[in-house]
Amino acid sequence: MNKILFIRRDNIGDLICTTPAIHAVRNKFPDAKIGILVNTYNADVVINNSDIDEIYIYEKAKHVPDKNKLSVWWSNFKILQKIKKEKYDIAVGCGSYSPRLARYTFLTGAKTRIGYLKRGIKKTKSYSAPLYEPEESLHEVERTFKLLTPLGIDGEAPDLKIFPGDNEVRKARDFLNTSAVKKGATLIAFHISSRRHENRWPVERFTELGRLINKHYKSDILLLWSPGSQKNVYHPGDDEKADAVINSLRPQPLSYRTTRLRELIAVLSLADIVVCCDGGAMHVAAGLGKPVVAIWGCTDPERWRPWGAKHILLQDKSGKAKNVGAEEVFKAVSELLA
Repeated sequence: MNKILFIRRDNIGDLICTTPAIHAVRNKFPDAKIGILVNTYNADVVINNSDIDEIYIYEKAKHVPDKNKLSVWWSNFKILQKIKKEKYDIAVGCGSYSPRLARYTFLTGAKTRIGYLKRGIKKTKSYSAPLYEPEESLHEVERTFKLLTPLGIDGEAPDLKIFPGDNEVRKARDFLNTSAVKKGATLIAFHISSRRHENRWPVERFTELGRLINKHYKSDILLLWSPGSQKNVYHPGDDEKADAVINSLRPQPLSYRTTRLRELIAVLSLADIVVCCDGGAMHVAAGLGKPVVAIWGCTDPERWRPWGAKHILLQDKSGKAKNVGAEEVFKAVSELLA
């Protein structure tokens, strides 16, 4: 067993939840070549991961204008051809069953191809060692870890593995050092973005929370968000939302616009507490071992809660994050500060 490939096509949090499985494979097969196929959106999660020998990065066509789709498809085809020429012995398609994931796994050319099937599907050419999706309620880390059973790996999944880059940490530290940071103050990061509408917390709530923190604690608020305009069709961001929070809070929060995921990873590594919605930033914070106050929306907390990090999860019975009150979040922040 010389070469093992992981495939993770999904978003930031999904890939972070795959890192314990990758680490377990590295421990089991220390001399194997471990590769991973990821996308341009989530690749920075594994950029400094010493468990991985080679990273293959493709682009999702939905993230580019129609006129560029043909070149993206051609580029992605060449990446799959490169992987096939590497002659991987094992390919692990990580995540819930999807026909596209199954096809990608098949196209690697690996002799042993592992992945989940939905119950009721009895045959597939895509996976030579298929598993049925677990019926019990499991965290995504545990679901992914179970895919390793054909490799003789079981037991408890290890911690998340995410590593900030030295250059990005230096840049973030320089920003904090040159900002009006209070001496001895706790650095509380607000990450205000989330991909799903139901998981987003309103600007007014973040502002109200900031006022409560400024009133009761000697702390600095560090504002973080997904960069770009909300009007961007392909990569919508929260520049407008961030401006609204900045203009509403006095004193103004420290605002750090991260243009790359690796910059977000670095600056979160310097925070003391992270307040965020359910999303990629929450999993980054958990992977860095930061205490997290997670404002929850409609996703399943049993499957997607912060793994391995101290956290308080706040969810309204409506399944909409906007209905969680600022006072409730402030109480959770106070509990972590205590």
